[in-house]
Formats: sequence, structure tokens, C-alpha cells
Amino acid sequence: MWLHLAVLVGLFCLLRWYRERQVVSHLRDKFVFITGCDSGFGSLLARQLDLRGLRVLAGCLTEQGAEQLRSQTSDRLQTVILDVTKPESVAAAAEWVKERVGDRGLWGLVNNAGISAPTAPNEWLTKQDFVKILDVNLLGVIDVTLNVLPLVRKARGRVVNVSSVMGRVALFGGGYCMSKYGVEAFSDSLRRELSYFGVKVVMIEPGYFKTTVTSPKVLSQSLQASWNQASPEIKELYGEKFLANFLNSVDLLETTCCQDLSLVTDCMEHALTACHPRTRYSPGWDAKLIYLPMSYLPSFLVDLMVYWNSPQPAKAL
Repeated sequence: MWLHLAVLVGLFCLLRWYRERQVVSHLRDKFVFITGCDSGFGSLLARQLDLRGLRVLAGCLTEQGAEQLRSQTSDRLQTVILDVTKPESVAAAAEWVKERVGDRGLWGLVNNAGISAPTAPNEWLTKQDFVKILDVNLLGVIDVTLNVLPLVRKARGRVVNVSSVMGRVALFGGGYCMSKYGVEAFSDSLRRELSYFGVKVVMIEPGYFKTTVTSPKVLSQSLQASWNQASPEIKELYGEKFLANFLNSVDLLETTCCQDLSLVTDCMEHALTACHPRTRYSPGWDAKLIYLPMSYLPSFLVDLMVYWNSPQPAKAL
């Protein structure tokens, strides 16, 4: 029995390996539109796909980011200024993309633009703090996707949405985890709807990687700013020691986070170039060994694990 099971598992792994090695043809004729290309995953992916020969259309928030990216890539790569929180900017960028892809359509859309701050315990935040993140990480993803979806459908292409393992298990307050849960739901529904048209929807769920928007420095500054705006009652409930311990735990991320961004962009590239991409990719050892297993555990066990490793408020019972 065990031998038969081992053979079946081996055959499954071999078949999966073979399918995932098959590459889409005529890559040099295909256009890919990437948001958030000023730095981090977006910038690296744009350069990576440009080297691969694809026609990259890079959305950058600033002219400085666009100029820097153009200086590092070939003449094939083109940039456009894009703020995903502004409908007029998204509509203009979508029209710009349409002019460039023409009748060929858009092979790939990568919704990469995102922010991580403000992040803090929920009671320290205001409604606007939540809105700030949701506007970029969730509503921006939806707006960009809906505007270019006809072009992707025309090419029978791919939509690649950057989520997070924090879209599987919420370990801290603020809009970040909430936005990533939303991206997961949007991607799931979109995948089923677009399957009828030959369009594949893929999610990238990285663990913790150090980028310009997720660095411990940015998170510490966000935490301190949220504490400063909190009411005297909240400060008394939590206490200065809670803040100090929280900041120390954030600083520890510097030694544990992964700095090899190519682990993520390689997954994005595979999602765009493989004939049979996966539905989900989870780059990072912490995603595979810690957070994904946690997401399948009973809630009371996850709560105990989080309590064990979290600072205690001064007025905790």
C-alpha cells in the first residue's frame, strides 16, 4: 500500500514539474503592465521581464522612479506615471496601455503597487488610517484591473495580484491585513469569472521581505506616529513599555526578514510565462513554514501562538 502511495506521489510531482516547465511561445510579442515600479518588487520584475524580452509597460508613482527604471532597461520598456488611488490617473494609464498594445491585447497585468503603513494596534488608528491603505492595496487593485480587463481578455492573458500571507492570517492591526484579505477574495472571484474566457488569475503571497515600503524603519515610524496620535486613555491602557516592546519586535525583523526579492519576482515571472501557472505562489521560508501552516490551524491555537510572542498592555487583565 505504502509503495503504491509513494509511486502515485512521485508521478504527481513528476507531472507537475513537467507542466510547470512548459513556457508560453512568442514572449517577445507580449505586453505586460506592472504597477508600483518605482522600487522593490515592481522595479526588479520590470528589469527581469525586460531581460527576458517581453514588452514591459511600467507604472511608476514618480517621474524620478520612472527615469531611474528607464536608465536600467532597454528601449523596449516604457513608463507611465500612475497613482492607483486616483481614478483619473488610472483611466489615463489604461488608455495609454491600450494605445501601445493595439489589437494584440495585454498579455499580463501585475497589480504590485502597495503600502504597509500606517500599521499599529487598531485602537491607535483612525478611520482615515485604514482608508489610506485600502485605497492603494485593495481599491487600487480593483480599479486598475477593471480598466484594463478588456485588453487582458482580448489576449487571453494573465492577471497577477500581489497579496500576502497576511491575507491568510492577520497578525497585527491596521488596514494592511484587511486589504490583503480583500485582494484574496477579489482574486478568487475574478479567477472563476475569467476562466470562461481563457484568462488566468494568480495570487502571489510573499512572507516578509524587506523593501522600501516594508522596512523595519518605515514600520517603526508608523507605529510611533500612531502612538503619538492616540488618546491619553489609550496610552494609559497600553503603557510606554508596550510601545517599547512593540518597537523592539519590529527591529528584530531586520535580522529575520528575507532580502532576496528575486524569490518573489521569480514567482511573478513564472506566473506570466508558464503555460500552466499555479493559482498561488508563497515565496519565503516564513510563508511556507510558519504563516501558511498557521492559517490552517484552529483559531484558538493561532491566538495562543500570537499571545505567546506579543507584548502585553499595561492594563491587561
